[in-house]
Amino acid sequence: MQIQRNNPISPEQAGTLHGLFIQRVRRSPQNVAYRQHDSRRNVWVDLTWAQMNDQVARWQAALAGEGLQAGDRVAVMLRNCPEWVMFDQAAMSLGLVVVPLYTVDRPENVAYIVNNAGVKVLLFENMEQWRALRMVREQLNGMVRMVSLDVIPDAHDALLRPASAWLPPHAEMQPAVPYGPDRVASIIYTSGTTGKPKGVMLSHANMLTNAYACLDFFPVNERDTFLSFLPLSHTFERTVGYYLSVMAGATVAFARSIQQLSEDMQAIRPTLLISVPRIYERVYGAVSAKLEEGSPLRRKLFGFTVETGWARFQHQQGRGSWKISFLLWPLLQKLVAKKVLDRLGGRLRAALSGGRACQPQPNCG
Repeated sequence: MQIQRNNPISPEQAGTLHGLFIQRVRRSPQNVAYRQHDSRRNVWVDLTWAQMNDQVARWQAALAGEGLQAGDRVAVMLRNCPEWVMFDQAAMSLGLVVVPLYTVDRPENVAYIVNNAGVKVLLFENMEQWRALRMVREQLNGMVRMVSLDVIPDAHDALLRPASAWLPPHAEMQPAVPYGPDRVASIIYTSGTTGKPKGVMLSHANMLTNAYACLDFFPVNERDTFLSFLPLSHTFERTVGYYLSVMAGATVAFARSIQQLSEDMQAIRPTLLISVPRIYERVYGAVSAKLEEGSPLRRKLFGFTVETGWARFQHQQGRGSWKISFLLWPLLQKLVAKKVLDRLGGRLRAALSGGRACQPQPNCG
């Protein structure tokens, strides 16, 4: 089956990951790029690509003021949020190498990664993370700046500044430092659960071609909305939920938390979902538990709907033959499938899984 790419930005057009961002800003400046929940006002706030460009320029100016050289390493330890993207893009515009850190990683792992990568600037979020960093502060050698999104009261550290004071009020985006797609873009470290964390160097070309290759399997366009909840420090989320969305011009909404995922689904109504098998298994488990409380007829109807839906999907993919049960799909969709999909926002057209193989489930093909 031929997949229509919907005219995304190709790796050749982008050149680098920052070039990808600049191309997107030029193509659709007024489209919504990111959506985030403002807890103070209890509303979802949109940022267009043009507004993101203005903010990236501020981060670019702040990083440039630290006297860093192309190839220097900077680290980001934030939850998924627009600032993660702003920092990443600003760093890459200066030819810096981004090292993502997990927000809940052990302090000794963070210290090891910072020293092993030679990190010069570290961006983190809040007081809780600062308390953890303080435990290994003397081990963080070679650092020239630490930046916190929140103001950390009484920190008494010469290298620490809150982002509100570190960022200039306004800045103009400066041309990117010239470099090619084979330049290292990021160093991704393992969790270190079975030894010291190990870093893998990925180039701009690595990430761009991986994201673009995804479009061979499913189309993504400017009408799509992702709900982002896997950590951006995870390569799967960063490639598909971040760089691919820039490539295709889709909107990304950042979920508040795993605990609030169901509420966020209803509020955002995503068209595309990216997750690891554990989340899908939890959803299936919740549906199965609910079915166990119902009648045998209800369970059989659900099983038949799943079986028919899976067969239709395979047929659409050119991997299965047409079946007469497909004629019942409009009824099955109304009685069963729509009710399940409504719990996921009602607009979901594709759910992608990665990280490991899904465990086979009864009635799931």
